[in-house]
Amino acid sequence: MAVKKTSGNEEPVGENNADAIEKFFRRPFFLSFTIGIPFCFFKLLFGVAATRAGAPDDLFLVVFGWLVIFWAAADLLMNIGRSTLDLIHRPAPFEYCTIAQAGRIFNKPMVFLAIDTLLTFGIICAMLWSGWITTLTPFELYLWYAATTLNLISLSLVSIYHEIRKK
Repeated sequence: MAVKKTSGNEEPVGENNADAIEKFFRRPFFLSFTIGIPFCFFKLLFGVAATRAGAPDDLFLVVFGWLVIFWAAADLLMNIGRSTLDLIHRPAPFEYCTIAQAGRIFNKPMVFLAIDTLLTFGIICAMLWSGWITTLTPFELYLWYAATTLNLISLSLVSIYHEIRKK
């Protein structure tokens, strides 16, 4: 999606031609709720699993897990902030996640957001292939299921909508 800068707001190109559903799919609230926040839960649960796997003997893994937990918490606050600002019709002065925020230094936040997405997909794979997903409590598993469901169902809905709209 091409982006043009206008007075501090990011506005997708073609926004004037988009219908109400398309505009909703592009809103920071929708993007945070269905992508950003679920990704934060994946990161958070990975950090929790890493600390459990490392305790009590592997200090490196415990510290790594806590770093991931703090990263997830920061990203969660950023996504909640973006959603809240969108709901009150205010522009956000920050990106969806810490890595994309760092990308602003290079004027490439979307590239860095894609890197964050790749890292999160790697986290999902690591949780599954390492078996760490089995160490999650029932509540944590429900968070994982909710994040997965939100993310995959929304992706499917957007894909179906775009296929129907194709000319």
